[in-house]
Amino acid sequence: MPEVQIGGKVIWGGRQPLGLIAGPCVIESEVHCLKTAEKLVEIAQEFNIPFVFKSSYDKANRSSTHAYRGPGLKKGLEILKKVKKELDVLILTDIHLPTEVEPAAEVVDVIQIPAFLCRQTDLLLAAAETGKVVNVKKGQFMAPQDMAHVVEKIKSRGNERILLTERGTSFGYHNLVVDMRSLPIMRSLGFPVIFDATHAVQLPGGGISCSGGEREFVPYLARAAVAAGCDGVFLEVHPSPDSAPCDGPNMISLEELKTLWPMLVSIHQSVQGINESAILT
Repeated sequence: MPEVQIGGKVIWGGRQPLGLIAGPCVIESEVHCLKTAEKLVEIAQEFNIPFVFKSSYDKANRSSTHAYRGPGLKKGLEILKKVKKELDVLILTDIHLPTEVEPAAEVVDVIQIPAFLCRQTDLLLAAAETGKVVNVKKGQFMAPQDMAHVVEKIKSRGNERILLTERGTSFGYHNLVVDMRSLPIMRSLGFPVIFDATHAVQLPGGGISCSGGEREFVPYLARAAVAAGCDGVFLEVHPSPDSAPCDGPNMISLEELKTLWPMLVSIHQSVQGINESAILT
């Protein structure tokens, strides 16, 4: 399994330790972003976690025009740049338009393609051309095998610094399910695979003009995904999820992360000792 180096600091994939992408869904303010990132960095240091901080300057795919989207591209990137500088932490954010790629690439270490946009060729090519690590979330409407086309598009620009993320599949209205087979299938494409445990418990459009969520199931799905062999876990984490302006019902708290992570590491270490080819034969 190829490895992907992020920002010259951590390596994901192969036989490397389990990685973590975590942070609040959206930037709420500079102070909130800095304080949350600081707490996450402390947790990462405590548990020796290969860590990437995540937050969005704009959540463009909200259910309602009244939903909070974030501070916008310019102000949001200024805040993320400050977080990166003051805390010496790797940064991930998502983009929605090709015009956002260049300014985002000047700040972040990982460019994320949202699930709804994972087939947008121009967006994928623009992200690939930066040479940055590109994390693509598999669309809720896609089979894991179809991510081969996404990989091909990125590689066509000479970029093989790719992460693929599973976040669930649409199951009727207002519900998602996770097919754990998708993790080894996407991993067979030759790149590290991440499991998004918090969006996987989202209930899309299931709230009043917003999405709902069932955060109580995050630990169960995360443990199952690590047992299935993912290389990293994506978790939206908030100091007070119930007061978050965006995705609160599916985010977990900082304290919940501290409880969950040792279990995930233990499972990951057990899985790394398994010879899968011997099992299959």
